[in-house]
Amino acid sequence: MKKKLAVLLTLALTASFAVGCGGQNTGNEVATEEAATEQPVEAAQETEASQEADKAQEATDAVLADGTYSASFTTDGSMFHINEAYGDKGILTVNNGDMTIHITLPSKNVLNLFPGSAEDAQKDGAVLLEPTTDIVKYEDGTEEEVYGFDVPVPAIDEEFPLALIGTKGKWYDHQVKVSDVEESQGDEDMAKAQEVADLIDSIYVQTRDENTDELCAKAKEAWDALTDAQKELVEGENADPDYFGRDTGDASKDDTLNGDDIGEKELLVVSFGTSFNDSRAQDIGGIEKALQKAFPDWSVRRAFTAQIIINHVQARDAQKIDNVEQALERAVSNGVKELVIQPTHLMHGAEYDELIEVLDGYKDKFETVAVAEPLLGEVGKDATKINDDKKAVAEAITAEAVKEAGFDSLDAAKEAGTAFVFMGHGTSHTAKISYSQMQTQMNELKYENVFIGTVEGEPEETELSQVIEAVKAKGYKKVILRPLMVVAGDHANNDMAGDDEDSWKSGFEADGSFESVDCQISGLGRIDAVQELYVKHAGAVIK
Repeated sequence: MKKKLAVLLTLALTASFAVGCGGQNTGNEVATEEAATEQPVEAAQETEASQEADKAQEATDAVLADGTYSASFTTDGSMFHINEAYGDKGILTVNNGDMTIHITLPSKNVLNLFPGSAEDAQKDGAVLLEPTTDIVKYEDGTEEEVYGFDVPVPAIDEEFPLALIGTKGKWYDHQVKVSDVEESQGDEDMAKAQEVADLIDSIYVQTRDENTDELCAKAKEAWDALTDAQKELVEGENADPDYFGRDTGDASKDDTLNGDDIGEKELLVVSFGTSFNDSRAQDIGGIEKALQKAFPDWSVRRAFTAQIIINHVQARDAQKIDNVEQALERAVSNGVKELVIQPTHLMHGAEYDELIEVLDGYKDKFETVAVAEPLLGEVGKDATKINDDKKAVAEAITAEAVKEAGFDSLDAAKEAGTAFVFMGHGTSHTAKISYSQMQTQMNELKYENVFIGTVEGEPEETELSQVIEAVKAKGYKKVILRPLMVVAGDHANNDMAGDDEDSWKSGFEADGSFESVDCQISGLGRIDAVQELYVKHAGAVIK
């Protein structure tokens, strides 16, 4: 448990009460009555003063010893919050009793802050808080420049006004609060946290070597040895507390399919992979199980192309998944003669190309080698080129989304003013035309309220702002977001459905044109019709 800081309250308050009688007690009835009525008034005044003193004591600002602390910074708005990489935590600095908290925001959309109301911020002489440029490092290895601010803190555990102005030039009022102040961590705590961060960074790589297994084990052992407070201090180039701490489901429900005793026929299912346990079991596992059921004479095995994900799962959950080279070496050592590879990739993109490149070095080690089509089949030369695979996928994912949303049909959803937006990853590879082809396919099917987008915004028309404008142009007021990805992993949970202002959900909400924005966090791999399509592709090359 976290050790919370004991806040010391100080109060300098003096009160004097002058109680005097205007005349002497003469013993007559009038004097006696005056005295009788005056005493309760004085007592009431004294009681009231005492109560006011108690209130003043309770409301006195918390005074902390000079130093640096960790503290929560919370606001009254979902669009104004600390960057996801830091949870809701900021760095509180105390100097001679003055408190300031440094907060790192998700973007550069907030240009200035003002400790007070939006109205006062616009008055002559108002001193605005200027931003700092903070560099945030995310779990996926990317870095981003965002704005941070040093905010004066008048009190701990009490709301105070803080106005902001964004890129649209409009001031907004907010109430914020600083709470959960934690003791400054010592050098020993920082050193232990840094050790874990360094170990995470050492396995957050796309290559595997003779030290990988040992480093994965050391990273987990070092993490488990940390206190809760120390775990929150873990921060590196790619490391943060979520690497080990985020709950993504029960890893034991997933079968890694890395066993020997393969036999002479192997069906190797190659995926990019995901560290989200539930999605791995349902989406990738669903495809693998469907293939094994369809081809019982073949041994289904698994390989991931993302070593970063393989290492993550191994370090966190002690589950070992083969990369492509390991899986091929396993096939060779087990005497496999006929090898069929079924990629679960969406298209003939960069991951598919890398798979083929690795496979080229092993083709002479088997009697026969065949590679089945990825989900969307052949790419085609331009956005108008569609095929039966894209049609089948378009029909399958739309039907599933409509069903999950509770509509009897896509037309019923359209009549209700609801649009479905499928968010893919996007790519700079020439195969990116596949996303445009999927939009063409939706149009050919007369799915007027279905739109295709991508996280990367490649191709250009799939970028978030353009998709928002396309949905608005058709007049839809309700939006349902769903991933156009085999797995519902990090991109689906964060880039699509996350609360940060750069997520797709937040982007649609911020536009202000929609009555509701909902998310379906489900990968394509769990859809029966999609599984059947992979079975069809594998069957086309199995002799």
